[in-house]
Amino acid sequence: MAEGAVFDAQAVTDAVAEGIAKIENASSMEELKAIKTQYAGAESAMTQASKAIGALPKDQKKDAGKIMGKLRADFGRAYGTKEQQVKAEEEARALAAETVDMTLPVNRKPLGARHPLPKLMEDVEDFFISMGWQISDGPEVETEWYDFDALNFGPDHPARQMQDTFYVKGNQAKDAAGFVGSNMVLRTQTSSDQVRGLLTRGVPLYIACPGRVFRTDELDATHTPVFHQVEALAVDKHLTMADLKGVLDKLAVAMFGPEAKTRLRPSYFPFTEPSAELDLWFPDKKGGAGWLEWGGCGMVNPNVLKSAGLDPEVYTGFAFGVGVERTLLLRHDINDMHDLVEGDVRFSEQFVMGE
Repeated sequence: MAEGAVFDAQAVTDAVAEGIAKIENASSMEELKAIKTQYAGAESAMTQASKAIGALPKDQKKDAGKIMGKLRADFGRAYGTKEQQVKAEEEARALAAETVDMTLPVNRKPLGARHPLPKLMEDVEDFFISMGWQISDGPEVETEWYDFDALNFGPDHPARQMQDTFYVKGNQAKDAAGFVGSNMVLRTQTSSDQVRGLLTRGVPLYIACPGRVFRTDELDATHTPVFHQVEALAVDKHLTMADLKGVLDKLAVAMFGPEAKTRLRPSYFPFTEPSAELDLWFPDKKGGAGWLEWGGCGMVNPNVLKSAGLDPEVYTGFAFGVGVERTLLLRHDINDMHDLVEGDVRFSEQFVMGE
């Protein structure tokens, strides 16, 4: 009904009926508000009809007013009833969407992944325990006597210098065995705990010493100042290099698979005589294979046995050590030491499914 038109009761009644029908079919508050604007807003037929009443003769205004009052009331009731219904339905849907079923499994955020290094340390420990050996865990801050003197390192040995060793300020230290050290160091090798094992556990002795060691190396693709070693010591009567080779072969198979094997090359270490470099052969993940340096080994130097109060004419022993980080790098074809120390969870997540 255009503005200025005469009052048309039938037209406005039809318009309101149409609006009420649309109200009944509405399913959201958004639809209801649009219908209200269309049929009861400033430009609606009802508003225009109400304005047209003013132009009617005086005797017609009363009847026209009653008609408009009834139409507005009908439209308002229909709208109010539907509005309550739609609001209730929307609230019910919102509650249903937000309902939490406490019996369902919780969808937690990823908690990260365990670093492969401690898992490998446990695998190595399990290997030695399966052979009946004991696991020994010594202090990381050691006296020079345990770290060097008892292992036959002379006072002028280059490994004792500041460029290789972290020295720790402190007073003289005396351990449970009664040995005094005038200098304290961060241990450069877990061999220091082998001497402690000889002094405190006695012989025969079969121990593996896994742990963290420290050297003044710069962090690069192949070196880190803090790394992990597993060193092993066996002292008993009649032990030979053949026994050493047998244990090394078994360790290689446990770490790298049934085709892995080892070989020994003559070398020198102060605490073993004879000494050997330990090489490893195994098929890598790229289908290749070759000899790679893995660690060091040898028969325990008689001077080391004497420092522990043992007669080297009666007892012999063998010792060897491998780097845990190097084992992990070789085992999984990792080319950069930074991957092990930077703490990126994406690196650790590669090992979640196991070895």
